[in-house]
Amino acid sequence: MAQYVYGKSVILSLLKTQKKVEKLWIQKGRRDDEVERLARSLGVNMEVTERKHLDRLVNGNHQGYVALVEDYPTCTLKQLLETVQPGHQPLLVALDQLQDPHNLGAILRTAACAGADGLIIEKTRSVSLNATVAKVSTGAIDIVPVAEVANLSQTLIALKKEGYWVVGTSLKADRDYREVDYDMPVVLVIGSEGEGMRRLVEENCDILVKMPLENGMDSLNASVAAGIMLYRIYDSRFPVR
Repeated sequence: MAQYVYGKSVILSLLKTQKKVEKLWIQKGRRDDEVERLARSLGVNMEVTERKHLDRLVNGNHQGYVALVEDYPTCTLKQLLETVQPGHQPLLVALDQLQDPHNLGAILRTAACAGADGLIIEKTRSVSLNATVAKVSTGAIDIVPVAEVANLSQTLIALKKEGYWVVGTSLKADRDYREVDYDMPVVLVIGSEGEGMRRLVEENCDILVKMPLENGMDSLNASVAAGIMLYRIYDSRFPVR
């Protein structure tokens, strides 16, 4: 199957990674730029068209660029673990029922920046990889592998058997997120936007941490919490000396 993706930076990233682009539409007046030159060099089927045509193809800020591409691939947990490079402490991010594609895209982008080895989502309870995720991730969707699993709780149990420590964020936690040394194989669990982690998922965490909240605020956006935790883990592993 195929899907539409849009946005100049997204499509430029696709072309640079030579992901198969079945067709590319460019808005009139946006020609002779890097996207067109690279697409021509790769032999991509292109069409210059009016903005209203692009508006009909996608519902979003396409910036004058829309492409039809193969669906973004996911992998199995086994395949994901096989991509983890030896010689460093692995870091995976597991998302428990995350629903917002903007959050998923933002987490993918931060995961790529922080050197995470991959993401884990559930097949039936999470947002899937789509055009919005791709646009928000600004190319990270082509860098960070994403595994789809049937049951996140069982997946965490399996990862613990592989030597991973499962770290979850919870308002009920007793430990501050800055108190933990993350220099170990880590699976970071981020809960859904409204409910946080489900009970069974939380029970399968080895370590629960919380982030201080001031001024009466009761939660953080899921992608913001993921970003804070990913860079705390990075700092723990690579402190500035």
